[in-house]
Amino acid sequence: MINKNPNNENFFERVYEIARQIPYGKVTSYGAIAKALGAARSARMVGWAMNASHNMDDVPAHRVVNRLGLLSGKHHFGGTNLMQQLLESEGVEVVDNQIVDFQKYFWEPDF
Repeated sequence: MINKNPNNENFFERVYEIARQIPYGKVTSYGAIAKALGAARSARMVGWAMNASHNMDDVPAHRVVNRLGLLSGKHHFGGTNLMQQLLESEGVEVVDNQIVDFQKYFWEPDF
């Protein structure tokens, strides 16, 4: 069972634990991860965790977007379109930095 205390020093690692479970070709939001951790008001902290994971090959940070399906974290991918390219390589359609038919690709963490 995941410790759902948002002040836990392992918050980032718990975020990564959920991010690692996002299925190929699916996305989730910062807020959905925060909610799954019992810290619904901590979406921004989830964003900080995703930013800190940029050198962690086992954390698919490109699959975490904002609540509207916008690629709000794309600037953490070297100033390129890498986030979009990674999503498109998994079959996720992106137009103007936003996922097309967001609900079709949305994955709800189940914790």
